[in-house]
Amino acid sequence: MEQPRVMDEEHGNQVQERKSRGWKTMPYILANEAASKIAISGVTANLTIYMSDYFNMTLLTANNVSSIFSGFFNFSPLLGAFLSDSYLGQYPTILYSSFVNLLGMAFLTLSASVPCFKPPKCSTSDQEIGKCVGASTFQQAILYMSLAFLAIGYGGTTPCSVPFGADQFDKTNEQHEKETKSYYNWYYALLASAIFIAYTIIVYIQSEVSWPIGFGVPAGLMAFSIVIFLLGTKLYTYVAPEGSIFTSIAQVLVASILKRNLKLPYPIDVDQQVKELYDPPISTGKFKLRLTKQFRFLNKAAIIREGDINQNGSPRNKWALCSIQSVEELKCLIRIIPVWFSGTFYFLVLTQLFNFTYLQGISMYHKLGPHFTIPPASIYSISYLSLTLFIPLYDIILVPLASKITNIEGGITVLQRQGIGIFIIIIANLVGALVAKKIQDSPLSSDGTSSLSVFWLTPQLVLIGVSAAFNDVGQIEFFNTQFPEHMSALSTAVFYASMAVANYLCIPMVNIVNSVTSKNGKSAWLNDNEILIGRLDLFYYVVAILGVVNLLLFLVSAHFYQYRDLKIHREPSNSNYSEMSSSRIE
Repeated sequence: MEQPRVMDEEHGNQVQERKSRGWKTMPYILANEAASKIAISGVTANLTIYMSDYFNMTLLTANNVSSIFSGFFNFSPLLGAFLSDSYLGQYPTILYSSFVNLLGMAFLTLSASVPCFKPPKCSTSDQEIGKCVGASTFQQAILYMSLAFLAIGYGGTTPCSVPFGADQFDKTNEQHEKETKSYYNWYYALLASAIFIAYTIIVYIQSEVSWPIGFGVPAGLMAFSIVIFLLGTKLYTYVAPEGSIFTSIAQVLVASILKRNLKLPYPIDVDQQVKELYDPPISTGKFKLRLTKQFRFLNKAAIIREGDINQNGSPRNKWALCSIQSVEELKCLIRIIPVWFSGTFYFLVLTQLFNFTYLQGISMYHKLGPHFTIPPASIYSISYLSLTLFIPLYDIILVPLASKITNIEGGITVLQRQGIGIFIIIIANLVGALVAKKIQDSPLSSDGTSSLSVFWLTPQLVLIGVSAAFNDVGQIEFFNTQFPEHMSALSTAVFYASMAVANYLCIPMVNIVNSVTSKNGKSAWLNDNEILIGRLDLFYYVVAILGVVNLLLFLVSAHFYQYRDLKIHREPSNSNYSEMSSSRIE
C-alpha cells in the first residue's frame, strides 16, 4: 500500500508521511531481530573453538582470527548505514542483508559438513607435538568467504534494525516519545535474551551434538526471521533516504571556509542571528535543530550574500550557502566525537575481560553434575542472562524511582547512564583480577586445567552484563537521539564501529604487554594455550587502570557536552529569501 507523501522543502525529496503504529509493528520487527540475532550469535559464539578443533589453529591464533573478524563484523555496519541512509532505505537494506546472512550460514554449514572443505582431524598426540595439518588455501577460502558473507549481511541488518523500530513511533506524540525510551531498553533486553539462547542451546548443539547441525539450525532460524519480517510489510512506517549523508557535511565545511572573512550578524544574540541567516522550512513532522553558539564559525555557512538565493528561495549554489539545519547537523557530529572515543575505550576494557574470561573458562572444570558438560562458549551466557534480567528491573523499578528524585524523563540522562557503565566495568576487571589470582593459585591437573569450577567466573560475568545494561543501551539511545535525523542508521553503525576498533586494539595491546613482560628471559603474562599459568591478574589490573583513565576523560567530555536542541517544525513557509537577498552582504 502506497504511503502518503509530503515534500521536504530543503532537500527537494519526497518523504512518506508517518502514520506510526508503535508497538503494533514490534512483533514482526523484534521477532525478526531475535531470530536473526540467535542465528548470527549462534554461528559466531563458538567460532574460536570451531577454528581450533576443525581448522587446527592454536587457541590464541584462533582467538586472534576471531577478533579480526569481529572487528570486520562491527565495521561493516558503517557501509550498511551509508547505503541505507543515502540510497536504499532501512527496510530494503534489512531484507537484502538477511538473504546475504543466510548465504553465509549455508557456506559455513558446508565447511563443517563436507570433508574436502576442512583439514583432517588432528589427534591429541599430534596436537601435543605440533604436527597438526593446517587448512589448505581452498579450505581457508571457504571458511573466510562464509564469514565475509556473514559480515556483509550483519553490516546491513545491524545498523537498520534499531532505528527502523524507532521510526514506528511518532516523535510528535508525547506518549509515543515515552514509549520510545522503553523501546530501547526492551529491544536490548530481547537482544540479550536471544544471544543467551545462542550461547546455551546453539552452542551446546555445536559442541555436544554436531557442528553441521549446530550451524544448520541458525541457518533455518535466519530463513524464519526473513519470513516474519516480510509478514509485517504493510504495517511498517517507511522513511525515504535523502541522498548522500556526507554531502551536506562537506558543503557546510566548504561554505564556512569560503565565508571565513565575513562577520556574523548579532554574534552574541542567537535569537536575532537566526533571523539573518538562511533558515528555510523543512517537512512537517521532522525535527528542526535550533541555532547554537557552539562552533559558531560554522554559522557563517548560512550567511546570505547578494545573489546566493534563487527567486524560489532555494540556494543558487549549495556549496556557498547552507541552511541552519545543515550547519547544526554538522555540529551534532562534532559534539559526539569525544563521547564516541570514550565508548571505544570502554569496549576495549570490556572486550579484554570478556575474551580472557572465555580463555580461562576453557581450561576450568566444566561438569555440572555427573553427566552434563558445559560447553566453553556457554559461559558467555551468564553475562547475557544478567543483562536480560537487569534491564526489565531497570525499566520497571529503577527508572520510576530515579525519575521522582531527578525529575528527568528516564531517571538519569543517557550520558550519566554511560558513565555508570564505565565505572562498573572497572570494578568487573578488579573482580576478574582477584578471581584470576585464585585460579592461578589453585592446583592444576596434568593436562594444565584447573580443578576449580567454571562458575568461579560468574561475578565478573554478571558485572559485565550489568555494565552493558547501563553503557551499551545508553550509547545506543545516545547516538540515536543525538545524531541528525536522516542519519539514523549511521547512528547505530558508529556504536558497532566502537566495538570494531576495540577488537582491533585488543591484539596490539596483548602483544605489547607480552613483549614488555617477557624481557630479560621472563615469562610473558599471557601465554599461548597456557593462560592459567601466566599473570592474567596483573593484566586485568592494567586494563582497569585504562578504564579509570577513560572514565576521567568521559566525565570531562560529558561535562562540556551540549545536548541536541529540538523542535518540531510546523509553521508554513512565509520567508521570501529572494526579496531579502538584495540587502545581504556582498
